[in-house]
Amino acid sequence: MISKNRIKQIHALARKKGRQAEGLFVAEGPKLVTELQGSFELEALFDDLTEDELNKASLLQSPQGPIALFKIPAWGLPQPAAGTLYLALDTVQDPGNLGTIVRVADWFGIEDIVCSSDSADIFAPKAVQATMGALARVRVHYTDLTQWLAQAANKGIPVYGTFLDGDNLYEKDLTPGGIIVMGNEGNGISQTTERLVSDRLFVPPYPTGRQTSESLNVAMATGIICAEFRRRHAR
Repeated sequence: MISKNRIKQIHALARKKGRQAEGLFVAEGPKLVTELQGSFELEALFDDLTEDELNKASLLQSPQGPIALFKIPAWGLPQPAAGTLYLALDTVQDPGNLGTIVRVADWFGIEDIVCSSDSADIFAPKAVQATMGALARVRVHYTDLTQWLAQAANKGIPVYGTFLDGDNLYEKDLTPGGIIVMGNEGNGISQTTERLVSDRLFVPPYPTGRQTSESLNVAMATGIICAEFRRRHAR
């Protein structure tokens, strides 16, 4: 049985203010909860709910148990290191896109994603669910992105950005390590971030010149670009 106070607490964690106050986030479903238990400190687990209790407590449109509350970790911001591949997100605001990008990073062995402070919160319920457990292996950080990228540039670490006028991804020289910057869903990479990009990339449509969509979804584009980086330097 779950108390009314616990249900109220779970629903408060749907909001960023509530997560910050409690230091907790919510995960739902057997696969996700099981994966996260090995990487995050468990605060509470509700795995014997009745259908009525589950419907009242769940944050999902299609509720599924169990429901777990985990403590939000204090990940230290990584210092840009030569030879390591990172993702950087400049105001990516859709939590579903963010969660999918975490899955992409997990698939391609990228352990750290650095986000601008105004990007979506990875611990929002929709983002957590969209990671499908990849959050257990990928750390997501929030900081002043321009400062972090400036540190990388000062170390001579290449900063790649995606632009409609960039160089063809498949013809461009790509280093094993570096930072791949992905921009906002509607506006792309901001002007302040663009100034720190050393290499401009473009994912070309096929065939060249054919009328097509205006742009790719940011999570889809991230997958294509990460795949090409890893393909070039596969061992």
